[in-house]
Amino acid sequence: MNRTTYSGDAVADVVLRPESTSDPIKQKHRAVWASGDYAAVAREVIPALGRVLVDACDVRAGEQVLDVAAGSGNAAIPAALRGADVVASDLTPELLDVGRAEASRRGLELSWEQGDCEDLPYDDASFDVVMSSVGVMFAPHHQAAADELVRVARPGGRIALASWTPEGFVGRMFATMRPFVPAPPPGAQPPPLWGDPEHVTALLGDRVTDLAWQRRELPVDRFAGADEFVAFFKRHYGPTVMAFRGLADRPEQAAALERALLDLARGHHRGRPTPGWEYLLLTARRA
Repeated sequence: MNRTTYSGDAVADVVLRPESTSDPIKQKHRAVWASGDYAAVAREVIPALGRVLVDACDVRAGEQVLDVAAGSGNAAIPAALRGADVVASDLTPELLDVGRAEASRRGLELSWEQGDCEDLPYDDASFDVVMSSVGVMFAPHHQAAADELVRVARPGGRIALASWTPEGFVGRMFATMRPFVPAPPPGAQPPPLWGDPEHVTALLGDRVTDLAWQRRELPVDRFAGADEFVAFFKRHYGPTVMAFRGLADRPEQAAALERALLDLARGHHRGRPTPGWEYLLLTARRA
């Protein structure tokens, strides 16, 4: 595949790459994240997470930054607000459209480019910062995605990732949904593994230095209780939307999934005025 060299010239258009969506697995992933309204999740539930990531990798004015699996720009827009030249790359152009509109509203120029995080369309060593806010973790083939994160970072460049942990609320939500959704294709790995520091350390290997990680909790005060959380995620969060859509002709199973999610959320909210969602914050430099 021909790769492009990122020059730092920000453009406002979404660059579409048809080869990114020719793989049936990638088509399915795109459909999942195009369903519902993930931008509402990023805007209303986890808006602080992108800013945390930008702070962690110390984005500076004039640097060339790649936000991988950027969605609607939860991290890309805060990076651009610091004066960086930012490329927001995602498999789902519908999310990029939302991000582009929000960036325009703020008077910001970013490059919004459709791309597969397992086969990024950029030359080696193109970016000062490569980051992903609960995005690259959903790539089905973890090693391929990790290889790309390292490849496009310049020597000495920073890599920063925020990923939901297996033990945290979102990781447990995926475990709760697992019996109700089709089995993943052969070779696909569970997204919350990116929240396991040993797993990510092994993926990156000796190609990085100064690797550091910490588990943190993101305060989530959007929901008054479990019922509001489940209703919101049934409408807006792609994986949950698709799980219920797949059970449309099995109402008993759909009801069982809803009860299971309510039980999970009630247990997590119990006694906690502001429940936290645990994530792994990991930073490194390309060797």
